[in-house]
Amino acid sequence: MSQEQTTFGWFSEEQQTPTPQTVDVGIGAVSIDDVVAVARRGAQIRIIDEARAEVEKSRRIIEELAHDTVPHYGISTGFGALATKHIPVAKRQQLQHSLVASHAAGSGPLVEREVVRALMLLRISTLATGRTGIRPQTLDTYVAMLNAGITPCVREYGSLGCSGDLAPLSHCALALMGEGEVLDKHGEQMDAARALDAAGIEPVVLEEKEGLALINGTDGMLGMLCLAIDDLRMLLTTADLAAAMSVEGLLGTDDVFAADLQALRPHPGQAAAAENMRKMLSDSEIRRSHRDPSACTRVQDAYSLRCAPQVHGAARDTLAHAITVAERELAAAVDNPVVTLDGRVESNGNFHGAPVAYVLDFLAVVIADVASMSERRTDRFLDVARNHGLPPFLADDPGVDSGLMIAQYTSAGIVSELKRLAAPASVDSIPSSAMQEDHVSMGWAGGRKLRRSVDGLARVLGIELITAARGIQLRAPLQPGGGAQALIDHLQLPAPGSDRYLSPEIERIASLVTHGMAVQAAETALGQLN
Repeated sequence: MSQEQTTFGWFSEEQQTPTPQTVDVGIGAVSIDDVVAVARRGAQIRIIDEARAEVEKSRRIIEELAHDTVPHYGISTGFGALATKHIPVAKRQQLQHSLVASHAAGSGPLVEREVVRALMLLRISTLATGRTGIRPQTLDTYVAMLNAGITPCVREYGSLGCSGDLAPLSHCALALMGEGEVLDKHGEQMDAARALDAAGIEPVVLEEKEGLALINGTDGMLGMLCLAIDDLRMLLTTADLAAAMSVEGLLGTDDVFAADLQALRPHPGQAAAAENMRKMLSDSEIRRSHRDPSACTRVQDAYSLRCAPQVHGAARDTLAHAITVAERELAAAVDNPVVTLDGRVESNGNFHGAPVAYVLDFLAVVIADVASMSERRTDRFLDVARNHGLPPFLADDPGVDSGLMIAQYTSAGIVSELKRLAAPASVDSIPSSAMQEDHVSMGWAGGRKLRRSVDGLARVLGIELITAARGIQLRAPLQPGGGAQALIDHLQLPAPGSDRYLSPEIERIASLVTHGMAVQAAETALGQLN
């Protein structure tokens, strides 16, 4: 997926904060919020003194082993299936260069700038643990490149998620050497050597172990996970708001969202979602109009209304698990071989992407389900047999006007795509490196499709907001609750009327949803939401 194919891409210069924050990187892990700040808001990074001392210490160990008569993987040997071949000292700089150049074998459209910046930060974070044996000057050059806004051109395809994201990380390492192509801070594509020179950065010449240290890790898939977590924290709250507006506009009941009923099934995500929905409906005149059982003969609402907290809550709890995995991974030093705390250099399998790959797939599953439920609520508004007195397709002059008929088609098409994207990438494995790497995670592919899933969810929720708003407006003179009215006002959702060109409206609302404006609008009336 190219940068132009998704709403969830690099924030433009004017969207960045005027004075970007600085993120300290060292032996303590960076946080998910740090990743987002660097990737999306242009925050600068700096290496703390304790980390620099540890980097220097581990580098001395590597330099001692470089002259050992016993071969050491990645220091004095080839790589992968060629690990048995000893490399003489005179060829070791060439060994590192060849490793990076040959592994920078990506293909396809450019990956979004925010993903590459997240990847770079996470590789720097691992290098700063002192467990990789990188030289301090190489680490400093990597930091300088990121802080200068230089973003290597990373291609869509090339990573199997084991040994980490080799091709994407290699494209970054290649730029560090002054080769390959990059985007400068203004987004102009150019040769890496030219961009480094303009920023006053000297390209590095890699020495023993440094090639492996730069390319062996799960940083790309982890970066995409962190960005998706940031998006989904906001989108799942948006889903609660859209569902509550649909309940309101379809004359549903909020009685089923009562705290004591939710507590009978004590999932924390469910309780949080139900609380948001209660807040949205608490002061609704529309809801009060049919609270009298004698005036409303329906015993129960449809599942897409009544069970929204259960589905949204399960999604929230899955997201909580993904956050736990991401935080553990952020605290990791993913490299092979690794310099241990007591100074040994040991081969290991910590680069395998399975832990991250699984949760990337889990999130794609829950996104598809949350979006599917949203689309079903949208569809209910358009059907006179189920919308409780609203016009067909919410049209102004049904027959002459089609109303929101085709907006639902768009939502349904996206949901169908989301279901296909929910097929897990991590269940597949194609052996590589002459069967040395005979089981891989495909986590990078999981991250790529998750980004498309996140974008699709925002669009589906945007269409539900448009539909629910029109349904609520058609209940006039009855007034909605404060949360719904704030959303309608702040998102400038138009009043019902004759048919108009819908695509720009859908795109505008999807963009506002993407950037958290729906949540911000509701919070102006309701206070902080879960």
